[in-house]
Amino acid sequence: MIKFLFDGLMRDKSRSLLPIIVVALGVMMTVFLQSYMNGVMGDSIEASANFTTGHVKVMTRAYNQNISQMPNDMALLGVDTLLQKLNKQYPDVTWAERIQFAGLLDAPDSKGHTRSQGNVTGMGISLLKSNEEIDRMNLRNNLVSGRFPNKPDEILLSDQLFHKMNLKLGDEVTLISSSMYGDMAMYNFHVSGTLHFGINVLDRGTMIADISDVRSALNMENAAGEILGFFRGKRYDDKMAITYADNFNKQYATSKDKYAPEMLPLSDMNNMGFFVAYDNEVQKIIIMVFIIAMAVVLWNAGLIGGLRRYGEFGLRLAIGESKHEIYRSLVAESLLVGIIGSLIGVLLGLFISYFMEKYGIDTSEMMKDSTFMLPTVLRAHITATTYFIGFIPGIISTVIGAMLAGIGIYKRQTANLFKELES
Repeated sequence: MIKFLFDGLMRDKSRSLLPIIVVALGVMMTVFLQSYMNGVMGDSIEASANFTTGHVKVMTRAYNQNISQMPNDMALLGVDTLLQKLNKQYPDVTWAERIQFAGLLDAPDSKGHTRSQGNVTGMGISLLKSNEEIDRMNLRNNLVSGRFPNKPDEILLSDQLFHKMNLKLGDEVTLISSSMYGDMAMYNFHVSGTLHFGINVLDRGTMIADISDVRSALNMENAAGEILGFFRGKRYDDKMAITYADNFNKQYATSKDKYAPEMLPLSDMNNMGFFVAYDNEVQKIIIMVFIIAMAVVLWNAGLIGGLRRYGEFGLRLAIGESKHEIYRSLVAESLLVGIIGSLIGVLLGLFISYFMEKYGIDTSEMMKDSTFMLPTVLRAHITATTYFIGFIPGIISTVIGAMLAGIGIYKRQTANLFKELES
């Protein structure tokens, strides 16, 4: 039966060519949009995770409640012991210590008097021991001048602040901030390089130093404001992050200590829950839109094709076929059309998505004044879902369109069909 229907479709191009083209185009767009949205949304989430939140973050309860103030007086203590515990409990997570701080940067003249000053928002990360954090935060592509720190007491500054303070590479600057114990802290650094992020908030006044130097400057030995966790070799998984956070927090559920460590998933930080939820739902939205749009188009195509085939229906009724059998054969034909069109569409969609994933679209010029932390190169991201998601609207919409168009068979009188056959 299937071979008979397939041969009929191949011999009569008017019954199959237009529906297959419509299905293939719709499926191609579905596959591409799924991979594109997955890439853009996923990269945006990863950019935020790499720079500020991590996939999960560990901090004290008090620090979490006042996180916008960067309260290093509420930082984690005994970080080396806590890291050993985290590495043992979660071996599939990479952990990174960080210290966020704010302060005033002072540049002296040759006589030691203040030449210029600027407000800075700083971050202490691992710069000297490994390049992992440099690569994770994509700092290599943001380096404008100079080099990365390769010895203690060297820092990176945002290029905008660097020129605003009339600095030169190698100049000495003094960070004026508050220590972990609340007293004034002053520490000298040398500028080794400058960065341009393309984000106004960061370019206005960012300072990045090795975490060991920041600990010395702020009197935070064996302490860290935050410990960020990143899943090894994979993107953010909300279910996994929530599970890890719940399991970790249960260990301290009975503790009344406000300095007890607490783990949060990315979706619970910086209003990222909306982006994670949208990323999870966008595939369903794409599928529903294309199912409805393609079903309407194929419905109309089926109605037009059905008008041409009333003579055929009359002949089939004359030789003893029932309306139910004719209707079922129409649906079976549409199923074959849907499968063929979906296969073509998936292949085309994967082809386009592959090049979009490999090369991407550089939007750095358009986004140079952006206030959001978004990737400057928009890329698609092919996942296991990409390979089959196109078959859902491709087959369902085709069958729905045929079922709607086929209703006309039941509304026609057999006598009229015979009359059309005679004519």
